[in-house]
Amino acid sequence: MSKLENKVAIVTGASKGIGAAIAKHFAAEGAKVVVNYASSKAGAEQVVQAITDRGGTAIAVQGDVSKEADVIRLFAETKNAFGALDILVNNAGIYQYVPVEEVSAAFFHQHFNINVLGSILTIKEALKLFGANGGTIINISSVAGKVPMATGSVYSASKAALDAITISLSKEFSGRNIRINSLLPGSVETEGTHSAGVAGSDFEKVLIGNTPLGRIGQPVDIAKVAVFLASDDAAWITGEKISVSGGIYGL
Repeated sequence: MSKLENKVAIVTGASKGIGAAIAKHFAAEGAKVVVNYASSKAGAEQVVQAITDRGGTAIAVQGDVSKEADVIRLFAETKNAFGALDILVNNAGIYQYVPVEEVSAAFFHQHFNINVLGSILTIKEALKLFGANGGTIINISSVAGKVPMATGSVYSASKAALDAITISLSKEFSGRNIRINSLLPGSVETEGTHSAGVAGSDFEKVLIGNTPLGRIGQPVDIAKVAVFLASDDAAWITGEKISVSGGIYGL
């Protein structure tokens, strides 16, 4: 039997990058997957198509996780389609690096509304759909939360906050058979790193130089660990911050 056979999973921000890889790997392991997206309908539909072409089950549902009404609708559509929920992956996020002199209130709130509030809103709704067997929550955080980089004060703070939420809720969920963990990627090659000009840059060379395994990560590197955390193989793991970063250090 596949690791996630007959499970229902929501993956937020799954139209590309890490989220898309997680959605595809979940489906390959037997899960029915809700591919959430905020604006890239075409990207989400491509992920769904890739899953269904391989015999999997998936639907795309639009929703901005920073907006409560959107989150409520996302989970209502999940219930209508699949009846329940077993796994939530909070992958939707934003990251920008700017000097503190350029940080505005709008910049700050955008990061915290998506990276932190969005995860709280989705978790609240997930609890309503988890059945008697409990559920699993994976928060996609970042090594930046524990090893902040210059010009990344707001982003790093938002990910550190997400990790604190993970630990706190693991204790709050005591006795409810709900596991929650943070997965902390290092530098990963995605559409975002290409559009930001990181790929092929001197900065990327610095990142690789600080990574003992000597390369930039790929979305598949993160997706494989997400499958593990969502499966019964990780049944004794909760409240943990698990780095998947090639050992990156010293930033």
